[in-house]
Amino acid sequence: MEFRIIARDGERRRAEVRTKRGVINTPAFMPVGTLGTVKAMSSDELKDIGAEIILGNTYHLYLRPGIDVVSALGGLHGFMNWDRPILTDSGGFQVFSLASFRKIEEHGVQFRSHIDGSLHFIGPAEAMKIQGILGSDIAMAFDECIPYPASHEYAAKSVEVTSRWARECKEAHRAIWTENPPTPPLAKGGEGGF
Repeated sequence: MEFRIIARDGERRRAEVRTKRGVINTPAFMPVGTLGTVKAMSSDELKDIGAEIILGNTYHLYLRPGIDVVSALGGLHGFMNWDRPILTDSGGFQVFSLASFRKIEEHGVQFRSHIDGSLHFIGPAEAMKIQGILGSDIAMAFDECIPYPASHEYAAKSVEVTSRWARECKEAHRAIWTENPPTPPLAKGGEGGF
């Protein structure tokens, strides 16, 4: 992946992000396809309105339909019939929103599925692995979301945890994609993984 600034105007800038699946011009319009679909729009319609990237949700796709199903259908690109870049969030916000179903631990978050109550764990390594299996072009680091309102002490601890988890995500990403890359089936015309 490559990031290049094209133009500046004071504090504003225009740039492009080059990925294996295409170029994203910034600032970018990024439709949200939480469950592997942008509601009420086809992939062709998204292209017609100029979408260069779609956002997918790691937490929701992990739970339903599941990473095995998505992988068997060609990764998220094949599942969505989308041959352009996809950014996947880490799932951190969704886990955070399950306050009564989750427990934040040193190395991640243990939570119960909002679907069936089953117990799961996602930490930095798991978030990177799931996003790799989904075939994400841009994977986000797993984070601990600060509630509002929050005390200064809680916010400081949250920043410390998120910073540590970001380093762990970087290490996990390097280990996963360098030493043992995930091998989701390739989407038609695309490349799997990062």
